[in-house]
Amino acid sequence: MAGQHVVIIQGRNGADMTRIISLNDTSLFLWNQMKDREFDVEDAADALVSRYGIDRELAARDAQAWCDKLEECHLLAE
Repeated sequence: MAGQHVVIIQGRNGADMTRIISLNDTSLFLWNQMKDREFDVEDAADALVSRYGIDRELAARDAQAWCDKLEECHLLAE
């Protein structure tokens, strides 16, 4: 959408509850790496370390923040 990467969450039962979530480059990378499979925070941290060469502690914090945001937006399935 206009050069941005977004996730569109459609409303339920005809109610207009559509939400659009914008993804920055790192979020998009993680989204593409983790989509269509089961993953946990450690998997996301591993992907960050591999892609960006950052230290494990920073990757774990960033991965946790990303997963927390996905949960807040109801984008994670139990």
